[in-house]
Amino acid sequence: MDLDPEDVFKDEEDDPDNEFFQQSESSKEYVVYLVDASPKMFNTTCPGNDQKDETHFHTSVSCIAGSLKTQIISRSYDEVAICFFNTREKKNLQDLNGVFVFNVAEREHLDRPTARLIKEFDCIEESFMREIGSQYGIVPGSRENSLYNALWVAQALLRKGSIKTADKRILLFTNEDDPFGSLQDAAKKDMTRTTLQRAKDAQDLGISIELLPLSRPDSEFNVSTFYADLIGLDGEDLAQFMPSASQKLEDMKDQLRKRMFTKRVVRRIEFHIANGLSIALNTYALIRPTVPGAITWLDSVTNHPLKTERSLICEDTGALIQEPPKLFQPYRNENVKFLPEEIAEIKRISPGKLRLLGFKPLSCLKDYYNLRPSTFVYPSDQEVVGSTCIFIALHRSMLKHKRFAVAYYGASSHPQLVALVAQDEITSAGAQMEPPGMHMIYLPYSDDIRDDEEIFPDTEEDAPRADEDQIQKAAALIKRIYVKDFSAFQFANPALQRHYAVLQALALAEDDIPETIDETAPDEEGLTRPAVVKAAEAFKLSVYGDSYDEESDMGKEKMSEASRKRKAIAENAAKDYDWGNLADKGQLKNLTVGDLKVYLNAHNLPVSGKKEALISRILTHMGK
Repeated sequence: MDLDPEDVFKDEEDDPDNEFFQQSESSKEYVVYLVDASPKMFNTTCPGNDQKDETHFHTSVSCIAGSLKTQIISRSYDEVAICFFNTREKKNLQDLNGVFVFNVAEREHLDRPTARLIKEFDCIEESFMREIGSQYGIVPGSRENSLYNALWVAQALLRKGSIKTADKRILLFTNEDDPFGSLQDAAKKDMTRTTLQRAKDAQDLGISIELLPLSRPDSEFNVSTFYADLIGLDGEDLAQFMPSASQKLEDMKDQLRKRMFTKRVVRRIEFHIANGLSIALNTYALIRPTVPGAITWLDSVTNHPLKTERSLICEDTGALIQEPPKLFQPYRNENVKFLPEEIAEIKRISPGKLRLLGFKPLSCLKDYYNLRPSTFVYPSDQEVVGSTCIFIALHRSMLKHKRFAVAYYGASSHPQLVALVAQDEITSAGAQMEPPGMHMIYLPYSDDIRDDEEIFPDTEEDAPRADEDQIQKAAALIKRIYVKDFSAFQFANPALQRHYAVLQALALAEDDIPETIDETAPDEEGLTRPAVVKAAEAFKLSVYGDSYDEESDMGKEKMSEASRKRKAIAENAAKDYDWGNLADKGQLKNLTVGDLKVYLNAHNLPVSGKKEALISRILTHMGK
């Protein structure tokens, strides 16, 4: 088997399918939606998005349905279960009264959401009273405790997987702040005690319980009555709970179909400081480009994902080769053989640790050094006890002295120097906006930094410079159209939103494609404000003068002349090769990608794609 050097020695960081862009088994999330189905959830109404009254049960169901549709796109590996309590019918493995686990055929109770699950759950309100029913599960004179049973069922559903490889959560929807309010003295105390103990048992197993309260129009949901003890709220957390809970509910109702990278551990690395002292760090990818999901090949009959397997067949005998293949590279009329383990060892330049080299002032770190998204690092005591304590001491010293750390990051195939920049915690209104930690910025090599004149080496005259009046007019215009509190998360990618909407319509067999809003389009109403129009006219007058149309036409002529000059340069470079002869002899593959792009540029052909695509495009253009 001949080796392709470009493939064997390719950097892992250049591969979009590596761990930075692909969620792994270790970043799964298991969620149980626990919905109160008591009559009070159906009797209480609140204003909806269209200003019509809707029941709290409808609000909960619509939130979960929207979350499931988003999850297929954003967190396709996560698994969910939907559980109702205070129901007339029961359906659960423990055979407990008042608890109904909703599911569809050919799916486990806790599993990845499917199109069939979403379609049937969307229609559950129509058949809920008939097939499942609603009743108060906690009544005087009865020992039944539907909330206790629901927590027990949810805990049993979340036994799947380990807390080391998955996050486990219970999301509880209810509008009843005192579930045991109808009971008296001893019975109330006993049921409260047993329910809180059941919740504590679940939390001890690494399961987090989150409350999504629904307030009635006549009274605010009082979390202090019971649920503060159940989810472990006290002090400042208790005071901040209701605003954050209502915001969380709004987030679920208004979620966009974005494929966002959740803040989960991407990689665990060892940080070697000095003299054998090392600590463990978790790395997080805070910002990464959003791309459509990978193509999954499905069986045409069962619709199950296909698993690709490759077998090697001997050319001489046609038999399957059982032994592992040996790779070779021709060298001086001799084939140098490599084992797969040897190739892996050649690519492994360093052991993958982070080694501290020293410190430099923050003024030495330039903005243009940041050539790729940084990685956020945070200590972990799970592998090395005491990592957090050492990290905090280093973090505080760097902030105090305004220094950043220079370290050597030994990635398996792309080792390089990195800068560790300490970030202090940022809070607003008692809530954490930015966590404390360090940003690992990947420093460029000297070849990555080029002067401006290298980009345009053939420019005969200097680029035109704006005068002071033009700069002031431009600044005034920018000030008028400046977006306050801008964040990249405020705007969704319209192409991806459309892509996801089409996928949703196909998967759920919907007749109409959900409407998507292009939030990147210019604000036409805002641009027509008198102050903006006046600033824009002043800027155009300062740049083009009174004869704007004439100047605009001259600008087009200059632009076309520059384009013709670039095309002439490309055509002259293309004449250096006998392209027809190279194509006939199959020698185009011996040229570099840059050489192939010279031909494509000279003939106004696209230059995107890999080397094979460029060669195919050239051959098609030549008619070969």
